[in-house]
Amino acid sequence: MKLSVLKFSSEDCGTCHRMSHYDEKVTVELGCDFINVKLQDTQVYRKYRKILLSQYPNKEGMGWPTYLLVSNPDDDFAIIGELRGGMSKGDFRTKLKAIIN
Repeated sequence: MKLSVLKFSSEDCGTCHRMSHYDEKVTVELGCDFINVKLQDTQVYRKYRKILLSQYPNKEGMGWPTYLLVSNPDDDFAIIGELRGGMSKGDFRTKLKAIIN
């Protein structure tokens, strides 16, 4: 089963920007697809909004950025796990790998 990591972020978030230097690379290295869902990108956000709102119905408690590990994001999706907030490249890799396994 192919998994995807959806990164929900904002262009105004400094932490989101810093993590963008490695989050996609680490995700792909671990065998997952990476989908960057910026709140300002209306078309992409609308496509994946239902996934975000299933986890955070009113967006309360989200971290910036929020990463959701999802199977089948374009159809009958299932959320496998999540990571929230900023972290170092090593922590991101370790935490994502633990969820994948």
